[in-house]
Amino acid sequence: MSNATNITNATTPFPIFDPYDYRCNEGILLPVISEYTWSAGARCFLYLLGLLWCFLAVAIVADIFMCSIERITSKTRIVRMPDNNSTEGFRELELKVWNDTVANLSLLALGTSAPEIMLSVIEIVGNNFVAGELGPGTIVGSAAFNLLVISAICIVAIPEGDTRRITNVKVFGVTATVGILAYVWVAIVLLAVSPNVVEMWEAVLTFLFFPLLILVAYLADKNFCIGRKKRQTMDFVGIGMNGKVDEEHRPLHPNSEEDTEILHLAKELGRIDDLPPEEAAKMVANKIQMEKEHDRGWYRINATRGLTGGRKLIPKVLATFNDLYERIQLPEDERSEASKAVTKHVDHSEGGRKPVIEFTAAEVAVMENEGKVRVGIRRHGKKDIPVSVRVETINGTAISGEDYKPFDQVIKFDKNEELKSVFIEIVDDCEWEPDEFFFVKLHLEPEANASLGNLSICQVTIINDDEPGVLAFTKPSFVIKESGFRALIPVGRTGGADGHVSVKWRTKDITAINGKDYKGGEGELLFDNQETSKCIDIPLYESNKAERDESFAIELFESDGGATLGKLTKCIITIVNDEEYSGLVSRIVNLTKANLDALQLEKSTYVQQFYEAMNVNGGDLESATFFDYIMHFCTFFWKILFAFIPPAQYLGGWPAFLVSLGVIGFLTAIIGDLASIFGCLIGLKDAVTAITLVALGTSMPDTFASKQAALGEKTADSSVGNVNGSNSVNVFLGLGLPWLIACIYWQVKTGEDFAVPAGNLGFSVILFTSCAVIAILLLIVRRFTVGAELGGPVVFKYICAAILVSLWVFYVLMSSLQSYSIINVKIGSS
Repeated sequence: MSNATNITNATTPFPIFDPYDYRCNEGILLPVISEYTWSAGARCFLYLLGLLWCFLAVAIVADIFMCSIERITSKTRIVRMPDNNSTEGFRELELKVWNDTVANLSLLALGTSAPEIMLSVIEIVGNNFVAGELGPGTIVGSAAFNLLVISAICIVAIPEGDTRRITNVKVFGVTATVGILAYVWVAIVLLAVSPNVVEMWEAVLTFLFFPLLILVAYLADKNFCIGRKKRQTMDFVGIGMNGKVDEEHRPLHPNSEEDTEILHLAKELGRIDDLPPEEAAKMVANKIQMEKEHDRGWYRINATRGLTGGRKLIPKVLATFNDLYERIQLPEDERSEASKAVTKHVDHSEGGRKPVIEFTAAEVAVMENEGKVRVGIRRHGKKDIPVSVRVETINGTAISGEDYKPFDQVIKFDKNEELKSVFIEIVDDCEWEPDEFFFVKLHLEPEANASLGNLSICQVTIINDDEPGVLAFTKPSFVIKESGFRALIPVGRTGGADGHVSVKWRTKDITAINGKDYKGGEGELLFDNQETSKCIDIPLYESNKAERDESFAIELFESDGGATLGKLTKCIITIVNDEEYSGLVSRIVNLTKANLDALQLEKSTYVQQFYEAMNVNGGDLESATFFDYIMHFCTFFWKILFAFIPPAQYLGGWPAFLVSLGVIGFLTAIIGDLASIFGCLIGLKDAVTAITLVALGTSMPDTFASKQAALGEKTADSSVGNVNGSNSVNVFLGLGLPWLIACIYWQVKTGEDFAVPAGNLGFSVILFTSCAVIAILLLIVRRFTVGAELGGPVVFKYICAAILVSLWVFYVLMSSLQSYSIINVKIGSS
């Protein structure tokens, strides 16, 4: 018996070790190597990390994909229009070839939905043309997230008291209706007409709904069947028989108005001291970009670059110049008032790091019989340290010892002390003398860690007693540079300063014209008691003349209060160019145009692509944040790899379009494997993984893009208006295309139809359709109650957002319960 046992044990084969036989290893491309010895926890962590990393990769390559689409859809053509006023008998117009609605629903919608569509197609092909759950689940899950969560975010993102409404209601009505009907059609195909089977005609019809949607939206945009429109008789795009240009094919003349705005802002910012021209150019470019209307694709690209540390499409203004940037955002009339407060301002305190000492006034006057004059000194900036300053007098027409007592002392400011006064004695003699003056000057001690302000010299005028004085201009003529916006013409009061006096003035044109070159007229100048100098303020208007030399006169007449008019009662004002200022403005304009040109999506080159890929924030290091550095480091490999894709400016953008589409397809295949294996490792079914992880990952750039569009645009069209169009494209291409491919395959191979189990997918489609109807009705209610789809009263907008988010949570929860058979709603036949 023992021998038999030994023989049996000897002939029993040992278990065969297979390093590829382990749980969760059935992907299309993954795993690449055997993970037999890896722990489940390590695999979960690595697959989740890889999934997030690949989501960033898809976002980056989708950026290039969208740039190529921007290049393709921005194509223009030159057409000639008859023009009797032209010497050639015609004028040329540059017209857009692509209709905006067609572009939004075709290539732009494809660009935003490409990962979902490619995932669905690749899953079918990779599974030997057998229906899977990951691709269709991602299609429906992304649609739910886009319509419910993104709409909720856009509603609450609008600032309090502001709103955004959809302007192209007809196109929105078409896309919203088709978006609902698309999912109704899917439910009919899977549950009613041919349960659990997709027949050839159903797949063909589903796919053909895509061009049909574009056609219907185009007809709605062109008012066909809704309003009458004259027939087009010319055989080129965009020109009607009456010579007018269609709205979406209007002439492209951005340069005239844009250049005028750039020049105006450059002149305004050029007047501000200590503002580097590079920062001024960023401010102007930022404002120009923010005022333009942008499509959903533009906002998606900008959002993606914000997430990955790439070059932003809106130049960032440094925090140091935020006050100036906020000022140029104001309307022009408010801007001109605000500019008075900041023009020619210098921060001597270096951002509050140093004390600044200066006189409280540039000049003071004192009656000779008063005996002494008070001169005020103030300290601002850094105040929490003691500081000292030397004060000394300097002769003018008044002589120290004869007209005043000399003064030379060190004045000390204690900690947090802001004001000091010095008193200088005045010598009162019995002889009549004309008004005399001397100066008081501030000096910093060598060891003082402080700065002198603008008023470091004060003029003290000693006035003859008991006379109202003589009023006259201080000079017979003044030359004023146009960069100052205004001419301040001083009128002096000599021979006394007793009492309140006034003098009337009026302007007279010479070569400068009142109302065109300056704002003139008549006025009255008032002098208070002891006041010895006042200025007539004449606003100047901008001129675009290369050489400016224009003059006008100001005349004094009819004084009051006992004062008399002196000899200089007429003054000539000449307005000239400021060459230094003009050069600065020219530099700001050129830098701004360079900034705007660099922001063009379709004008990159290979050199520029690699430069931006290798540098954080595309090379703009000054405005890069810590988050930009982190994300640039995480995505550096992808940026360098994708820099090899042909730039969008080559061959109309088509090479970039095709190559980036292929890369998106490859990455979505990897994402499908990563998501499926990760879900398997943590016990998630593909249907649940699709509507949660994958749907959120592919929709994240759209989330940030829609929020930016809601805040940046004046309407809601680019934020929530295009969501339904993307959802429709997801169905017609994301389901119709793989269905069509699979139907052709099975018909050719076996002559049978394509089997698609309706169970979880049918339930998910019906559930989403119900939630979508409620969401669309909510937007309609908001339009008729609040007057807009986005924004409005705070409480109401948060209630609406909560309803939409609750619908999404309900959708995810019920779909997940159905997938795990916790609830068992019978859908279709087995």
